[in-house]
Amino acid sequence: MKKYLTNSKSIALAFCLLGSIVTACGTDKNEPSNPPEPEVPVSGDVTIYVTTNTRSQDFAKKFVDFSTKSNMSPNTITLNPSQTYQSIEGFGAAITGSTCYNLLKMAPADRAKFLKETFSETEGMGQSYIRIAIGCSDFSLSEYTCWDTPGIENFGLQNEEINYIIPVLKEILAINPNLKILGSPWTSPRWMKVNNLTDLQPFNSWTSGQLNPVHYQDYGTYFVKWIQAMAANGVKISAVTPQNEPLNRKNSASLYMGWDEQLAFIKTALGPKLKAAGLDTKIYVFDHNYNYDNIASQNDYPAKIYEDAAAAAFITGAAYHNYGGDKAELLDIQAKRPDKELIFTETSIGTWNDGQNLATRLMEDMKEVGLGTINNWSRAVIVWNLMLDTERGPNRDGGCQTCYGAVDLNKADYKTIKRNSHYYVIGHLSSVVKPGAVRIGASGYSAAGLTYSAFKNTDGTFALVLLNDTNELRKITLSEGAKHFSYDVPAKSVVSYRW
Repeated sequence: MKKYLTNSKSIALAFCLLGSIVTACGTDKNEPSNPPEPEVPVSGDVTIYVTTNTRSQDFAKKFVDFSTKSNMSPNTITLNPSQTYQSIEGFGAAITGSTCYNLLKMAPADRAKFLKETFSETEGMGQSYIRIAIGCSDFSLSEYTCWDTPGIENFGLQNEEINYIIPVLKEILAINPNLKILGSPWTSPRWMKVNNLTDLQPFNSWTSGQLNPVHYQDYGTYFVKWIQAMAANGVKISAVTPQNEPLNRKNSASLYMGWDEQLAFIKTALGPKLKAAGLDTKIYVFDHNYNYDNIASQNDYPAKIYEDAAAAAFITGAAYHNYGGDKAELLDIQAKRPDKELIFTETSIGTWNDGQNLATRLMEDMKEVGLGTINNWSRAVIVWNLMLDTERGPNRDGGCQTCYGAVDLNKADYKTIKRNSHYYVIGHLSSVVKPGAVRIGASGYSAAGLTYSAFKNTDGTFALVLLNDTNELRKITLSEGAKHFSYDVPAKSVVSYRW
């Protein structure tokens, strides 16, 4: 009997266990129990930003720690701080009249949020260098200069500066007081223009014409007065170019200025006028395409100006755009005058290059504009309009009707923003590479489709920006001194690191 009871207890226990298993299985079937997600680090030794060309990761912020194990990875990129190149001025976009018009159409809270995300050094991308027009550009609300009638008493900032540009700049400067600003004129006042330098006939047009040498001193005064007027409104101008796209006669606002004209203007008027006024504003020459618009006499435009020592003494360096030619031109000019700086000041996206297709544009623009110019000695990268609306405007006849902004604002609600490739290109640089940083050596692992550049910031932190233009995830290790760490870089992505 005892044996029977024992067996009965065993059988009962077995049924209980079986019931528990069946119940558990039933629970699994009806209410799946997933393993807990691994915790996402909210801090770490290394800060990482990731954007894929599908937006599966959209400027996603990540963290990793330094490895405690020996580094045996064959995919190691090693930084070499003792190998130094150029220092960095900054990264940003153009704040045009159209950009300001759109920003001021936004609700104040929405605008503040966007500007903080874009310019804040602690809560955003930290974009650090912008470009504005001296007078109108082809993305202004009208054609004008700040001195449209002869007589110095007629100089003055106009509606676009007073009611659009300056209010927006003040909001940005409140977020990032260290912002640098570059000013460029699209045209001189029309009363200073002539049809050519032989006939010297008045040329009353916003488009084309040349600066009458008789007015070099007046035009130098114009720059000084504009810089001083902006400063009086709380906006310090860090640098100027004498002329936007000096070889382009066809823009809606334009002025042709060959290298010899620009040399003479800087040497006899602009340089001395800035110096006499006690202004430390930098001068960058040229501000146009790598290929000099295929005008043979204008090849090596900056280098030809530098040959005049008196003019060169006033000049910090040269600025370039990429609407023609190849970025290798930067290497050529740097080799000719390594003592002069290079900055990249304009590039556009639009309907002609599938500008809203991030799958294509993120890869190409980071390769050609972002890392491409920096690896060729550029100290700054500035793209064209920060913001346009969904109708590619406001724009004007004769200007670009087919351009997109770095971001596009939905005109239906003036709230919804679409971020395009240029916004990410600038953000991936500005978020980890700070003004004053020095580009340093980086070597080791390389592969087709992989491009990168390394930096040391003034606070001692290191940064690296990497493009993976391949269809494969790549586990890459970064090493600096005794420290190293690894991160799985997604296919078709841009990744920025700072530690």
